[in-house]
Amino acid sequence: MQDGGVVTKVTTLDGSKMTEAAMTERIGDSLRIAPAFVASAVNDATGIETALEAHYRRDEGRYVVTTIINKAVRGDFDPEALRRTAVSPILQTAVPWCMAIDLEQWVTVGDLTEGEGRVIPDFMAREVIKRGAGDARMEVIQIIYGAAALAGLPPVKAVQHELQVPHRTASDWIMKARKGGWLEGLNYAVGRQAEG
Repeated sequence: MQDGGVVTKVTTLDGSKMTEAAMTERIGDSLRIAPAFVASAVNDATGIETALEAHYRRDEGRYVVTTIINKAVRGDFDPEALRRTAVSPILQTAVPWCMAIDLEQWVTVGDLTEGEGRVIPDFMAREVIKRGAGDARMEVIQIIYGAAALAGLPPVKAVQHELQVPHRTASDWIMKARKGGWLEGLNYAVGRQAEG
């Protein structure tokens, strides 16, 4: 994946390509995630590579970064950037590639992404905001909430952004998804910021 001069690579802990088969941790019936991953990003502008290892902790309902390694990848690197490289953007970019949903076959959420900073494609967003969307809406809420919570981001804001709905609507749909058991194994503590 490339975003603004930063190339991010996501693998399993043993260095294999992250695929749907590596996403073995079930969250509900239609969502699976990788139990752990390694994400590395090379920033062309600074000459710095940052690698992180993250593990899913069900008791916390999110990925927890357990290792961070920053290193210069060329001689003219930015020494200040080496000291202050943030891991949150790397974690946020990696999480959709560590989640798979069942669309008659398992597909990574990253493969569904259409636009920069988006988790779900426009066709899914349009479909679930219709009245009476039922389980389809709850599945999409599970995906958006999951991607945000696993990366340590506010899920209500993510739902608002992805579906272009007011805060109250996003909160209501999240509450209904939680009551319906769609968000089991996912959690976001208000006020918690993404690690980094």
